[in-house]
Amino acid sequence: MDKVTARNPAEPEVVSDPRLFINRELSWIEFNRRVLEEAEDNTVPLLERLKFISIFGSNLDEFFMVRVANLKEKIAQDILTTSSADRMLPREQLDRISQSVHDLFLRAVACLEEEILPPLADHGIRILRPEDLSEGDLQHLDDFFHRRIFMVLTPLAVDPSHPFPHLLQRSINLAIRLRRPNEKQIRLAFVQVPAVLARMAILPSDGTGHRLFPLEQIIRRHLRDLFPGMKILDSTVFRITRDSDLDLDDYEEIKDLAETIERQVRERRHGAATRLEIEIGTAPELIDELRDAVDLEMSDVYEVPGMIDLTGLSQILSLPGYNTLRYPDFVPHVEPMLQNARNIWAAIRQQDILLHHPYESFKPVVDFVAQAADDPDVLAIKQTLYRTSADSPIIRSLQRAAENGKQVTALVELQARLDEEKNIAWARMLERSGVHVVFGFVGVKTHCKVSLVVRREEETLRRYVHLATGNYNPDTARVYTDLGLLTCDPQIADDVSVLFNYLTGFSDLPQWKRLKVAPSGLRLFLLDRIRDEGLLGEQGRIVAKVNAVLEPSVIQALYEASQAGCKIDLICRGICALRPGVRGISESIRVISIVDRFLEHSRLYYFGNKGQPEIFAGSADWMDRNLRRRIEVVFPIEDDRLRARCMQILAVSLADNVKCRILLPDGSWRRITRKPNETPMRSQKHFLQFGDMPVLAGRRKRPMVLEDFESLLIESELSADRAEPPEKEPTATGKK
Repeated sequence: MDKVTARNPAEPEVVSDPRLFINRELSWIEFNRRVLEEAEDNTVPLLERLKFISIFGSNLDEFFMVRVANLKEKIAQDILTTSSADRMLPREQLDRISQSVHDLFLRAVACLEEEILPPLADHGIRILRPEDLSEGDLQHLDDFFHRRIFMVLTPLAVDPSHPFPHLLQRSINLAIRLRRPNEKQIRLAFVQVPAVLARMAILPSDGTGHRLFPLEQIIRRHLRDLFPGMKILDSTVFRITRDSDLDLDDYEEIKDLAETIERQVRERRHGAATRLEIEIGTAPELIDELRDAVDLEMSDVYEVPGMIDLTGLSQILSLPGYNTLRYPDFVPHVEPMLQNARNIWAAIRQQDILLHHPYESFKPVVDFVAQAADDPDVLAIKQTLYRTSADSPIIRSLQRAAENGKQVTALVELQARLDEEKNIAWARMLERSGVHVVFGFVGVKTHCKVSLVVRREEETLRRYVHLATGNYNPDTARVYTDLGLLTCDPQIADDVSVLFNYLTGFSDLPQWKRLKVAPSGLRLFLLDRIRDEGLLGEQGRIVAKVNAVLEPSVIQALYEASQAGCKIDLICRGICALRPGVRGISESIRVISIVDRFLEHSRLYYFGNKGQPEIFAGSADWMDRNLRRRIEVVFPIEDDRLRARCMQILAVSLADNVKCRILLPDGSWRRITRKPNETPMRSQKHFLQFGDMPVLAGRRKRPMVLEDFESLLIESELSADRAEPPEKEPTATGKK
């Protein structure tokens, strides 16, 4: 095999052979396939399976609103090249996406209609069809329509004086073909199902449980009330997805970021259509008329043999009761040190505290800001906000702190995709309370999760810091796995103070003491660490837990480390462009993905470092956007106790043989197959039962020390699962 040519070690050359990279969009589709597999898994409780179907649908919505929209825009602008490492052209990507998503979508609908809804009906949750309704049910729905629905509806005709209406993003609509009794001309009209009403009406109980009926079917039953005197020929239910990405490319033209985003959020309601979902059996001429009106190709049409809009199923998830159809509830563990300390400041002064959500409570993070707001000795609070909950206690605490006369600064990221309107509202609310609100940089998202409290203690000022991998959102903290660090380390506090000054004022790029920050140096730091492990050959060890691996220079560095014999494990929830297990390129790299009850969201990096391991956590995935176009913060874990916990998190994740899939060289994923008599290890269940510190089942009898965790990672065996190498196997130089 050809040797990799020498180059500047700080900036490895990206290999030119596109076969060494998996296409980003196709990799994302494979992730959503893994989500669907959880819905298809009959060992998962029924309502949890329904939740995964809803998540699958929501994921697809965002994919079409952003990624597919971006590809369509490139084609519309005659951009025939690509900058992605896999070199797949936009048109080919769209064709591959259409083929894969059509197959997956039909599979999801079949799973819902055949495997989930029938047993749900047996347990008392029924989505009724028109033929299921009794005379009493029909009378109730007629009354419900006239009392609660009719006055909200607006029938929309299409004729020379009424142009084709603008159909709102993701709204459910009825298209109706109709004519006057004495005319032959067929006319077209529309009715939008009001988004302000619940997706399904709940019928009176018949003693067997909950009975639901879709709103659009109630409206369809009463079309003659909306078009009196007209003969209804037929009707269909459909839904359109539109481009919802913001265009902030002309940075120099932006004078006010908040006003620009507010304007673009309004404009994106009129974005170009990217997908048409429509009832199966709709007349082809009606499909063509709708498709032509919104400028879509036939490959963009998804005929649905069931209920339109899988996300609407989430209404069922909120029904009371049915606990046996859900995962058992759990009470997050509370760190004993925080329970026993006089206040949170005393606990943090005693030692750094690591929180592992959702297994450990998010309440200490809420308390960190809340106690700061009410503590007379706290002088200032500085906070980044990327996404937060609807009724955020963090926001309320920041408001209260400002009203209490403290210096409060909130960096609100307005460019948080699809949450722009919420964040603008939060920003305005905070400003009214006296919080100094800033919006970061145009074109560079502030994605880091940082909170700083300045407190007066005796004759000095002390700074307390919270750093995290996830958002300041108590709701998602119950369903996302994330890590947070509470510390008063002076050097970390120095870095955080400088970070906020950099974000809110004018300054050159700072020189960081302990933090690793993108885009000012995190990527080169990662490349250096990967290269150092590669120089150790078979003694090198890298383990990383991230949401995505996409940055070409990082992938190339991992390939080079693997060629040198370094052992690499990547725990990657979503997109992965790296091909593991390719002969001569990535034979010592394993990539796994865990999809389970909680969304794996924490980012954790381990480098063996000649037996003196370095561990870092933070907000950054290994993607080009995170390392080049976002403000990200990665922080070291240096306390031996906390490093042991982090290594246990990685070791348990690597040992998962229940909810784990492994990435094969061809880009497909395969469930890990347990060996005969091998004990099942489900990592999330383990953390719920035992937390981070208990040992792996059956491995050791005595309490473990730091060196034990190191050996678990170093000795972790690569899976024997491997696909056959490609017919034309790429080499390090791209030559055969």
